Amino acid sequence: MSNFCKNEDCPPSERLLAFQTGDVETIEGRAISAHMSVCEFCAAEVEFYEHYPPVDEKIEAEKMPEPLFELAEALLGSRHGASLTDLSREIDRLHEDDN
Repeated sequence: MSNFCKNEDCPPSERLLAFQTGDVETIEGRAISAHMSVCEFCAAEVEFYEHYPPVDEKIEAEKMPEPLFELAEALLGSRHGASLTDLSREIDRLHEDDN
């Protein structure tokens, strides 16, 4: 059975992703390509990025739908002393507003 894991000599995941997207210099790309020829794990990681590219998960508050933003505020407020009853009422109110 092979040692299927990332090792100390493996490029970081960020560099493998950059390789897959073509965002590396030629010399670095050759080095990564040579590494992948002997490292099944890194080759599989690059193949994974090819099929499942990372999604930029940054969501700005102004782009968040208002009901979702209000719910998030209500949930965060519960951490600072709002009761579960208050939170439940707020969720019900938001649900009614959506209908």
